[in-house]
Amino acid sequence: MDLKNHIRAIPDFPKPGILFYDISTLLAHADAWQVAMGRLANAVRAYHPTKLAGVESRGFLLAAPLALKLGCGFIMLRKPGKLPGKTIGLDYGLEYGKDRIEIQDDAVQAGDRVVVVDDLLATGGTMAAGIKLLENMGAEVVAAAALIELTFLKGREKLNVPFEALISYDD
Repeated sequence: MDLKNHIRAIPDFPKPGILFYDISTLLAHADAWQVAMGRLANAVRAYHPTKLAGVESRGFLLAAPLALKLGCGFIMLRKPGKLPGKTIGLDYGLEYGKDRIEIQDDAVQAGDRVVVVDDLLATGGTMAAGIKLLENMGAEVVAAAALIELTFLKGREKLNVPFEALISYDD
């Protein structure tokens, strides 16, 4: 199955000049979603994770069911103020400003083998920050994965772990 056939491209969203790859059409197609999750499970399973970390918010849609399928724990990497209890955060730079990512302070323990999961890898800033935050907390980040990679933005180069993607767009 060609999963690209189930992803809708929306021009000028969220702002002019951006081509947004919308995975909601894939999620709405039961067979395509099942195939995508099976392929992602096969790619991630090879790293023997104990937990998957989903990047807010579309990364949750992939990481949570994938963690369930693989028998792993699921943890959330979120924007500031979205998680209850004590959190640990990391500020990071983007090409257009600054952002922050947070995790609950007890979400990982030293020695946890974590794969960071998001729907799409673009410039790599958010995923790299998530990896660094998890490593700062003592986790062993063994890989990162996404459904889609925009290869022309070279986000993979910012990651210090192996990266897996099911679909790539070269322009």
